[in-house]
Amino acid sequence: MAQEEEIRYFVRISNTDLDGTKPVLTALTGIRGVGRHTASVIAAMAKVNGRELMGRLKEEDVEKLRAAVEGYAQKVPGWMVNRPKDVYTGEARHLLGTEVSTTLDEDINIMRKIRSYRGIRHETGQKVRGQRTKSTGRTGATVGVKRKKE
Repeated sequence: MAQEEEIRYFVRISNTDLDGTKPVLTALTGIRGVGRHTASVIAAMAKVNGRELMGRLKEEDVEKLRAAVEGYAQKVPGWMVNRPKDVYTGEARHLLGTEVSTTLDEDINIMRKIRSYRGIRHETGQKVRGQRTKSTGRTGATVGVKRKKE
C-alpha cells in the first residue's frame, strides 16, 4: 500500500459533529432535519461524491457541503423543505439542528395558548392525530380483568 490517508473521525457541519468513518450520504443524516433524500440533494448541490467517506474529504469539499447545507432552503422547491410555510413569516424554511425541536415546542405552546383541540390533547397527554384510544396507547398501571375469589 502506497500512502494511507488520515481520517478525521469528526467533521463539524451545522453545529453537529458528523461521523467521519461513514459515507457522506449517511453521515449527513446525523444532522437533525436532514434525511436520506435531503442528504443526497445536498451532496449533489455541493458536487461531492456521496459514497466517499466523510473523514477523507478535503477541507474545500467540506466547505462546499457547509455552504450547501446553509443555502439548502433557497435552492430547492417549496415541497422539499421541512417547514413549507412558517407561521410567523409565511416563507418556506428548512429547520436544522436544535431549531427543529425548539420550533416544535413553540408550535405546541401556541396550540395550548389558543386552546385548540390539538393543544388540549397535547396538554392532557392523549392521542393527537385521531387514533383510537379505547384499547391502545395506555400508559401507567396495567388494567386487567379481576377474577372472583372462589
